[in-house]
Amino acid sequence: MRIIKRNKYFYLQHSYREDGKIQTSEKYLGKEIPKNLEQLKWELGQEEKKALHQKLEKIKDEFQQEWKRTPESAKQREMQEIAIAFTYHTNAIEGSTITLEETREIVVDKISPHKPLRDVRETEAHAKAFLEMLNLQKKISKELLLKWHQDIFGETKADIPDWQDVEKLMKDFFQFLDQKNLHPVELAAKAHYKFEMIHPFGDGNGRIGRLIMNHILWYHGYPMLIIEYAKRHSYYRALQKDEEGFVHYFMQRYLRVHQKRVK
Repeated sequence: MRIIKRNKYFYLQHSYREDGKIQTSEKYLGKEIPKNLEQLKWELGQEEKKALHQKLEKIKDEFQQEWKRTPESAKQREMQEIAIAFTYHTNAIEGSTITLEETREIVVDKISPHKPLRDVRETEAHAKAFLEMLNLQKKISKELLLKWHQDIFGETKADIPDWQDVEKLMKDFFQFLDQKNLHPVELAAKAHYKFEMIHPFGDGNGRIGRLIMNHILWYHGYPMLIIEYAKRHSYYRALQKDEEGFVHYFMQRYLRVHQKRVK
């Protein structure tokens, strides 16, 4: 509310963070608070969401144009480099001792560093599973998640997923993945959060969850998102929030990582 020459004027404001700065959108309501205030709040939120989606589409378009211009041999090298980076960061977040350079040696040169055999095998298996995921045109299913888990952890962890207690939750999760009314980037964020909250596996949920989100992004033509080891604390804090809080973190992180494609 603002008072100008003793007259009251009401405004609806919505603040959000963009590019590290607080942005505020505003809508004039009049001299009285309208009865449809909640509807106006929803409309203001939709305007912000529309602007966000336009940026995401710009990111997708720029990425697709770059990818089409890339020679096939260079694409293969690029995908391998993405696999190395993603494998290093996602494993490091979970406590792996393998460095980025050692990850490259394992994946490219087939050289095994003097590190725990479990970490070496999980690094090799994860990179392989990730590269296979890039060429996969299947939707995410129970069978696919079980395959990913077996491929990555089959030799290193004896934990067999016991979904008896979460069978309904996982069924609801797969149904959620089929909905068409969510933007793909938002779907990736929500899918990752929901999977982490269900936590169906005895171990390896974080790595499978990050595979899920990148499968969704890649499947829909968007560049992927690597949660960097150095950024793990903000990632963990976001996972401790509610779903909308995590989605907000995810969207802002995604825009920052791919901001060069928006400008």
